[in-house]
Amino acid sequence: MLDKAGVFVEDSTVTRLSVCMQCQLALSKPDSVPRFALANNLYRGELPARFQALSWVEEKICVIFCVTAHVTQLFQSSDPSQPHVFHGNTCAHDMNIVSTARVLPRTPADVNGLLSIIFVGPGKFDPAKLGAVFRVHKDMIWQFLLWLKHHNRLYVSIPLDLDVLSLYPDDDILPGLSDCVVEDRELDAHTVFAQETAGFSDHPAVLLSDVQTVPSRIIDLVIIVGTSYAGWSYIGVGDLVHSTVTIGLWET
Repeated sequence: MLDKAGVFVEDSTVTRLSVCMQCQLALSKPDSVPRFALANNLYRGELPARFQALSWVEEKICVIFCVTAHVTQLFQSSDPSQPHVFHGNTCAHDMNIVSTARVLPRTPADVNGLLSIIFVGPGKFDPAKLGAVFRVHKDMIWQFLLWLKHHNRLYVSIPLDLDVLSLYPDDDILPGLSDCVVEDRELDAHTVFAQETAGFSDHPAVLLSDVQTVPSRIIDLVIIVGTSYAGWSYIGVGDLVHSTVTIGLWET
């Protein structure tokens, strides 16, 4: 994968790329290119600025083909004075294409069928406390579908249904999300998180969960998105094949 730090735009006509030797050799083969190389007709340009804030949940609502299932593991703070402090991660898992949309947007039931949330902590899971995580905006979904219909040939013949759109809120949590939650109030969230994130270096959420780092005026949401492939680190959500989203959330 190409890191943004490896792209150097000198002017409107000259752009230089810096790649590792392994990638250079793969791209230099005369008869083939790597499966996920941009040269394999995978570059689709950039989204307009107004869609840069599009969440991965809103993207899943608008896709024709579903190829990933997302599992979120969310740990509640074991500190009684911080009942609304959560940390965890979301992993996207490859799967066969099990659903091809004939009408868009997808219904909330379709999207929820590809989501699972494992909540570990002493309290009861409350979607309203998740801030911007899993939040969707009806107008953003509709505007994105209209843009796709005019700019992506795959969407030209897909009908857009306002009745399905009406199932989504103007600005709220994805409907039906609570039905995707598995709660475990017996396990100690701190112990389980430490065991599952053990490694050579601390998990990023360890820093976020440090009570000493929480300011007096609580932050609404902090999300760190990232993974690595063939030695390169890169940032993104919608274009990741295997992704991990580390979530640190503080709610007033």
